[in-house]
Amino acid sequence: MALKNDHYTYRVTWSEEDNEYVGLCVEFPSLSWLSRTPEGALKGIRKVLADVVEDMKKSGEAIPEPIANRKYSGKFMVRVLPEAHRKLAIQAAEAGVSLNRLASTKLSK
Repeated sequence: MALKNDHYTYRVTWSEEDNEYVGLCVEFPSLSWLSRTPEGALKGIRKVLADVVEDMKKSGEAIPEPIANRKYSGKFMVRVLPEAHRKLAIQAAEAGVSLNRLASTKLSK
């Protein structure tokens, strides 16, 4: 069975330990599917996820919202050591930009 409106975030990577490709879903980190091909790993994890979501619906469990469907404000707080804060403030001043702009640029790389 295929999941209708599947907007979940998938990744396929090589598993040296298993000597196969592994399909993963970011929103469901406990799920995976092994296959000899990347295409098989993606197809497998999508089927497993569809089955899990169907079971969750039947049991009334909350189903994680796909990351792609979530709304982000573009704002979050990060705590750093005072020394790091000072160093970043100096770098921002030297570059002639705000601390926020400097941090945003560094995080975007």
